[in-house]
Amino acid sequence: MHPIVEIDIILSFVWAFVISVFAIPSIIYVAHLKNLLDEPNNRAVHTNLTPRLGGMAIFAGFMSAVTIFGKVTPQIQELLAATLILFFIGLKDDISSVSAFKKFFVQILATGIVMFLGDIKINDFQGFLGIHQISDRFAYAFTFLVIVGLINAFNLIDGLDGLAGTLILICTAAFGFFFLKFGGPKYMPFALVAFCLMGGTLGFLRYNFNKAIIFMGDTGSLVCGMIISVMAIEFVQMKVVESAPSIAVAILIIPVFDTARVFTKRIVNGKSPFMPDKNHVHHILIRMGFSQVQTVLFLAFLNLATIVAAYLLSDKGDNFLLVFFLIYFVVFFSVLEFFGSRKSND
Repeated sequence: MHPIVEIDIILSFVWAFVISVFAIPSIIYVAHLKNLLDEPNNRAVHTNLTPRLGGMAIFAGFMSAVTIFGKVTPQIQELLAATLILFFIGLKDDISSVSAFKKFFVQILATGIVMFLGDIKINDFQGFLGIHQISDRFAYAFTFLVIVGLINAFNLIDGLDGLAGTLILICTAAFGFFFLKFGGPKYMPFALVAFCLMGGTLGFLRYNFNKAIIFMGDTGSLVCGMIISVMAIEFVQMKVVESAPSIAVAILIIPVFDTARVFTKRIVNGKSPFMPDKNHVHHILIRMGFSQVQTVLFLAFLNLATIVAAYLLSDKGDNFLLVFFLIYFVVFFSVLEFFGSRKSND
């Protein structure tokens, strides 16, 4: 890697971190002054009135670092445009609430920008499930599901002090590592994007880890979900890492599997998959007696261990890893369900 590129990546990370960590106190002050606070409810773990605007600091650090130190290619430009749209709908929702339909419409608009204007799509499964090149029509449909699904997965996992921020940090660090190690000059802009988001998120976590004095809110989770989904797509399409689709799944394993499990359980029970409840993996661990810090650290360790396992077993092929992850997490979540239900009945 060229020394200038190294310096730019380090500077972008530090810049995003500094902007985020110094912006949070002002955001907290204004939120309390204007009573822009999240009230505890029957689904919340927190018990105090807490601001939900931490995503503003993440976005400010990220956006300023990318535009100052990054190479804004057409793809990066469309990604920034999409995140800007999601930032404002998330901000409005954190301040005064927005209907699910309006949020979904804006997600469609943002996804369309990165797919059609940025030409960011999955058009080659590289043998995953026996599939290689796919048609543009199917590529756009599948990419849409991936982006919108990941945006909402990170939104749904944001239910515990430090959890979403920690998982976002792990995901961006993993993608940043692979872009740096294998991507070459073509993917350096995405490596820098990863480190900018890492810096902004780390600055936010300074105030969000237990006990949090500010939450990420939709402002942060929607933006971070979009950025990570695009990095995942670009990583898979990089085509230089063996079993890249499975490694991408491993990187995103906690929010993806938890969202799939919760949606499936709600549908089986005859409820809307979008009906909020307290059946996410972090809720179950809390019911089992884990503290908030222990829950976050446990899920972070599980996420990291899965990424390392996928990387070490990448020569086995995508189909082997897919079966391995399915068995692994079906057993894991079944055990959680068993002990979680027993604990709630005690």
